[in-house]
Amino acid sequence: MTDLTSPPTDLRAAALAVRENAHAPYSNFKVGAALRTVDGAVFVGCNVENVAYPEGTCAEAGALAAMVASGARGVAEVYVVADSPDPVPPCGGCRQKLAEFAASDVMVTLATVAGETHTTRVGDLLPGAFDAGHMARV
Repeated sequence: MTDLTSPPTDLRAAALAVRENAHAPYSNFKVGAALRTVDGAVFVGCNVENVAYPEGTCAEAGALAAMVASGARGVAEVYVVADSPDPVPPCGGCRQKLAEFAASDVMVTLATVAGETHTTRVGDLLPGAFDAGHMARV
């Protein structure tokens, strides 16, 4: 994958700030996510681990839950940051969750705390995503 655009600095700052609130006592792998809705609102989430793996919550899922709780639905941009050697992509479940609320061309910036970024699209993260159209009856 190649970089498609420059990362939005305000989403980066929001993701970095919320990452500090992560509850990661078992892995010590803190992740922060920030997303912008189609109307410009920003929502954040951080990972919350639980000793009973895999009962934790991913940062992306937390940001999406905050967005939905506010009444918003459409995602326009996503930024995910972790303290890792390379930018870390969302897990499979979060890719599907993002596809629920974001069009396939929505930009997703994956980043390290050191500033390395990789920008992709929701559709590239989850090609052939399952959607409501698959549930239509003939």
